[in-house]
Amino acid sequence: MSKDRKSTNIKGALIALAAFGIYATHDVVIKYLGSSYSVFQIVFFSVLFGFPVTMLLLMGEPKPETLRPKYPFWTALRSIAVVFTGATAFYAFSTLPLTQTYAIIFAMPVLITLLAIPMLGERIGIRRASAVVVGLVGVLIVLRPGAADLNLGHLSALAAAFGGALVSVILRKIGSEERSVTLMLYPMMANFIVMGALLPFVYEPMPLLDMALMALVAILALLAMWLVILAYRMADAVIVAPMQYSQILWAVFFGTMFFGEGVDQATVIGAAVIIASGVYIVLREDSRPADSQKPVLRTHGRIGAPSVPRMTAILRGKEETD
Repeated sequence: MSKDRKSTNIKGALIALAAFGIYATHDVVIKYLGSSYSVFQIVFFSVLFGFPVTMLLLMGEPKPETLRPKYPFWTALRSIAVVFTGATAFYAFSTLPLTQTYAIIFAMPVLITLLAIPMLGERIGIRRASAVVVGLVGVLIVLRPGAADLNLGHLSALAAAFGGALVSVILRKIGSEERSVTLMLYPMMANFIVMGALLPFVYEPMPLLDMALMALVAILALLAMWLVILAYRMADAVIVAPMQYSQILWAVFFGTMFFGEGVDQATVIGAAVIIASGVYIVLREDSRPADSQKPVLRTHGRIGAPSVPRMTAILRGKEETD
């Protein structure tokens, strides 16, 4: 590796670390708001405040084509999955300790690998299969079925990981042919419509400070997303992708500082196992031939942030205009 490439990889890694630190702050705000408001209300207003930014991005779209998707079924399924993922992730952050939520959601690369088999025709060898098994064992260590009280928050975190994996695999399936505008707009509209329909049943009046925090959720997600794009453009994906796991350190810090959360041994061990599995899968994906499908690296993005477009959609749109 050249000296210049090494330098840019280091810069990219540092930018990614900053991005995921901002994402962790985003999740702290969600957790705080979740103690007073329904997850549907939080998602609705975070999406609402994200719309102006999305409209500015759409105004810069160079191709004056229809917004009708080329793959209506997959676009609809992806939009539903985004709504499902955002709601379940927000609920998990609102009800579980931050470290447990992250540990469970970090199983997403494992689930991506599994879903890619039937949906993308991926074949996995014994090494990646072993990594998948190890990752699932890590999830069981965190959940401790039979030894700990499992609640809806744990189920929501698992559901968010699955939903995020489904979104990623669908994006890998259709992303090269669907316009970035379509990939961005349909999930946001789905979130707005579904959460708006549920809002009258759960709405709680908000003081100005809490309304500002709702807007902050969208701003933090956008800023972090922009930094992740910059990191992926600057550094190798295999360098940037594992940086997401730094969020577990932020979770320990924020959980202790603001919410009085402790970190139990099982969560630490399980998180370590899940992270090791995820990093190995990312490394194995990066070592494969350039023309092979890479569901982890090519669609790897942040889940649980429905207030702004997904990173990959914008990145692909930028590449089309370069």
